[in-house]
Amino acid sequence: MDNQRTLLFAALAFVSILIWQAWQKDYVIPQAPLATEQQQKESTLKSDVPNSPSDGSVSANTANDINGSTLAAKGEIISIKTDVYDLEINTLGGGISQMQLSQYPEEKGKKSVIQLLNGEMPKIFVVESGLISDGGESPNHHALWRAEKKHYTLTADEIKVPLTWENDQGIKVIKTYVFSKGSYKVDVETRIVNNTKNDWSAREYLQLKRNNYTEKKANSFIYTYTGGVLYTAEDKYQKIDFDDMQDENLSRDATGGWLAMIQHYFGAAWIPEKQNQYHYYTKALDGGLFVIGAFSPKKTVTPGETKTITATLFAGPKIQEQLEETAEGLVLMVDYGKLTIIAEPIYWLLSFFFSFVGNWGVAIILVTLTIKALFYKLSEKSYRSMAHMKLVQPRIVALKERYGDDKQKLNQAMMELYKTEKINPLGGCFPILIQIPVFIALYWVLLESVDMRQAPFMLWMDNLSAPDPYFILPVVYGITMFLQQRLNPAPVDPMQKKMMQMLPIMFTGFFAFFPSGLVLYWIVNNVLTIIQQTVIMKKIESGQEK
Repeated sequence: MDNQRTLLFAALAFVSILIWQAWQKDYVIPQAPLATEQQQKESTLKSDVPNSPSDGSVSANTANDINGSTLAAKGEIISIKTDVYDLEINTLGGGISQMQLSQYPEEKGKKSVIQLLNGEMPKIFVVESGLISDGGESPNHHALWRAEKKHYTLTADEIKVPLTWENDQGIKVIKTYVFSKGSYKVDVETRIVNNTKNDWSAREYLQLKRNNYTEKKANSFIYTYTGGVLYTAEDKYQKIDFDDMQDENLSRDATGGWLAMIQHYFGAAWIPEKQNQYHYYTKALDGGLFVIGAFSPKKTVTPGETKTITATLFAGPKIQEQLEETAEGLVLMVDYGKLTIIAEPIYWLLSFFFSFVGNWGVAIILVTLTIKALFYKLSEKSYRSMAHMKLVQPRIVALKERYGDDKQKLNQAMMELYKTEKINPLGGCFPILIQIPVFIALYWVLLESVDMRQAPFMLWMDNLSAPDPYFILPVVYGITMFLQQRLNPAPVDPMQKKMMQMLPIMFTGFFAFFPSGLVLYWIVNNVLTIIQQTVIMKKIESGQEK
């Protein structure tokens, strides 16, 4: 068996799956319609606060509050500037309605930056939180809050932005956002002060709301997940996409955990108090809006008492070091898929090399060398098998000419030849196949790691996350693939031979649309393979190895 064919066909199948996923997303999977401004208002009026787990509906008082005068009021915009954020908080609701990531340009060399959170069409993605009380007004995300200032700027290690809500009965709630220097973690503290003569009970809720808006990509062949994520100690990491939310509402109790909405490179997550049980939920609202959130059991504040509830918001690029420091399992927002167990060590190795060389392109080359070294012996077995097959190739061609269309006799003669020459045609398949999961895991590491986004390498290659603008790398890859094929035994079947000859051209076309960091990896891998195969072939031809 031609082991190189096995690897090439596996790679072709992998590329075909990627193309199929992109095509399905663009042309087959029905997309939820984007909400118009009017639909968005109607959806809000129909309640986007969490339902009670006991009766399955929002309490009458809460519904009245949502449909009441607070919606007619206009909030003030509070602007906050840190070293990583330019964001806005609307006092109507007290949530983050606009968030720009000041260190992440939309396009390399452009001044415009990524806007992760947005409260206006066509992209809706907002962070909401609040309290739902048993009676009277509630400080939810439709209530009117009061701010001390309209502008905040981070000048020290942290900055606190307090918002205050109070009713006529003497209940006062202070929600404080705490932003830290260099961090995408935001601490949120909710302090409840009961100045009445009666107990006051409420549930805290944390939720993310967005529509099914997908950022435009320069490369439609690359598919990445956009949607909800839930992590609990029992079920670990679970994707809940927009179709799932449309089909069925999530309803689950868990202690600790977190919820998120993720997209390529970026995301937002709420992390509740880990010692308390929360009820996790999803909702599909009218107008193509989707909500994932969590709420706590009732918390009772006695007269004269003050209680504080804390939560953590992570919003920004999926920087793995910060994710690991923020919460258990939050690093899984970086979506490596089924091969996470392999991808995580590869990312660690990539980061390790980058810490020394300071260049992600060089780090990719060093990782490729390391992986090649780890699989050297396995690869050697495969290449030695192919080298022996190539030496007996003329004799196989002669057998085919002798027996013609008599496949039974041809196969018997070939088995005798393999036995005489001590060649196992299947011997090199396993070493090749065992490496494929590693190659695929590395693909996801290079695709999902925000560190690679717009990372320069050298010369004209100034963005490893984008296709080569001059198509030089794909052409070099096609040449290395062609040279590698020349070292392998040519298929006896004419049709297979033509297919193999077309593969370098096909893959050159595919790789013209792939991020240049991925193409760089494959070029280095092919060059190392050519060197290794050439050395083995010369040894066998000279009689040094048998």
